[in-house]
Amino acid sequence: MAESASRKYSVNLSFEEIRLPPLEDIMIVGKKSPHGKLGLTKSFQYLVPNEFEVFEIEDEAVEAVFINKKILKKINYEYVIKMLRTNVFPYVSAYEILKVEFKLRIFYESIEGEFAE
Repeated sequence: MAESASRKYSVNLSFEEIRLPPLEDIMIVGKKSPHGKLGLTKSFQYLVPNEFEVFEIEDEAVEAVFINKKILKKINYEYVIKMLRTNVFPYVSAYEILKVEFKLRIFYESIEGEFAE
């Protein structure tokens, strides 16, 4: 009689809620991406209406940038585009859509004033 081998296994399991589209901060659309700016704009109108602002970009590879309006409430879009142009655009292929995580932290070094009594 053959002795049966004992099997062991280990599972690491994690899960989290996602939003559709799975995007929170910024999306960069390449000029030749399959979906394009218009396709994404229509998708966003149905899935997350009024949550993103679209900016057309003059660049070799980038057609448009979608920025969450929550970010734009805190920082001017020109600064965001400037940061993206310097740090992200050089790595964007014209054929892709790139998701960018943009975590903004605002802090003050010193706030002085007097309390009215």
